[in-house]
Amino acid sequence: MPDLVFTRRFSMGHRLIHGASESCALPHGHNEFVTVRLTPTAPTRLDGHGNMPVSFQKAKSTWHRFIDERIDHALQLAADDPLLAWFQTHEPARAARIVVTPGDPTTELMTCLLMAKLNAFLMAEGDVLRCSELSLEETPTNTVTFSGNPADFIPAGRPPATCWWNRADMSIADPAN
Repeated sequence: MPDLVFTRRFSMGHRLIHGASESCALPHGHNEFVTVRLTPTAPTRLDGHGNMPVSFQKAKSTWHRFIDERIDHALQLAADDPLLAWFQTHEPARAARIVVTPGDPTTELMTCLLMAKLNAFLMAEGDVLRCSELSLEETPTNTVTFSGNPADFIPAGRPPATCWWNRADMSIADPAN
């Protein structure tokens, strides 16, 4: 059965404070493209009528709403970033627009977190499709592509069920953050 592949563009801001990239320690932004490959979980012959496991519209709808409403123009910060605490104290309404990550919000980590989130949505929508590959283009010259189980690469620390990226809701942070 053919895979479905689609791309969405979004703008974001982030900073990396843990020293791997000193030039990224100050808040800055990127215009990114996220491309996903959805594979049927139970491949079957096309039926001769509708000829698709799920329409593009249905396959993309929740994901595009999540990207457009929660990820686009959001700030990505590590859970231990002092800037997060500042926003939570001084501008709590704006803190709700911060994607909170376990460690620096690198493109590598965001690729895994976004894939886990998309798979949570797909599972909740009947488990007909699974994200088999996700690419995040940070700049025209830097792209990270991931295939596999994102849980094998996301930093451990909390029970997986409590993490926003494993829930089929529009969350981008956990209540404890």
